[in-house]
Amino acid sequence: MTSNTTVTATVSGTWTLGDRAVHRIGFGSMRLPQTGPALTPDAVPRDREQALRVLRRAVELGVNHIDTAAFYFSPLRSANELINRALAPYSDDLVIATKVGPARGVDGRWTEHARTPERLRAQVEQNLRQLGRDHLDLVNLRILGTDSVAERFGALAELRREGLIRHLGLSNIHPHQLTEAQAIAPVVCVQNPYGIGAPAEQDELLRLCGDQGIAFVPFYAIAGAGRQDGAGETEAAQVQAVARARGISTAQVRIAWTLHRGPHVLAIPGTGDVAHLEDNIAAGALRLTAEELALLDQAHTG
Repeated sequence: MTSNTTVTATVSGTWTLGDRAVHRIGFGSMRLPQTGPALTPDAVPRDREQALRVLRRAVELGVNHIDTAAFYFSPLRSANELINRALAPYSDDLVIATKVGPARGVDGRWTEHARTPERLRAQVEQNLRQLGRDHLDLVNLRILGTDSVAERFGALAELRREGLIRHLGLSNIHPHQLTEAQAIAPVVCVQNPYGIGAPAEQDELLRLCGDQGIAFVPFYAIAGAGRQDGAGETEAAQVQAVARARGISTAQVRIAWTLHRGPHVLAIPGTGDVAHLEDNIAAGALRLTAEELALLDQAHTG
């Protein structure tokens, strides 16, 4: 599959986020504001028109689930404001998911996580302003550590009752935190780092979400250990073998394997390049054979 393939996100199938049906191939906006590593104070801003083209092309190709955050920004670019500029007024079927908790100062450096109802409300309102909306489709509470999420998730549940948020999710969590949150308000998705080579705990959480009908939304599925720096130079031999045999990229192999992990798994690969975007979406059409899956599972379990 090459970048001129006109495969659309519809071929990946659908899953329901709360009351909203989305295609299983979505788009993550973390890489839009800059070139190179994301979330760094000295990031090189991406060309604005290039970023807008990527967003518009994603929607043209059927993407109706976009992941973002107010802390996705470079010195001159904000992912939320790029989304607003490129896509507003938003179509009725477009789900924009954002996340709260992490915080960066105006200098781009990380600051203390938002842990109080007041700070979480301020982050929700920041997302509303930047996106130009009167409500947020989906807000994920991003967690660091294993401590209680009750107060923070309860604060978001209150904003949901006020109508500022439509649906709630969790990010970077452990199973006991999902149980704790579900006692407070419905959880429609879990966003955790996941992909080939992820630890067994993440497999367990993926299965738990599937059993409960909750969407599992992996991040860093392509980058793996490279995280916000992007995919590294080395790749598992099994992934390379499938890519060579198919004549596709290793990124496409990783996306396809991720989608094969269950019908409730939603991919949100991110890029600032139109050709890479089209390749990522085309990966939703890949149907891996039993032999290919067995080979890739070897890379996964190590």
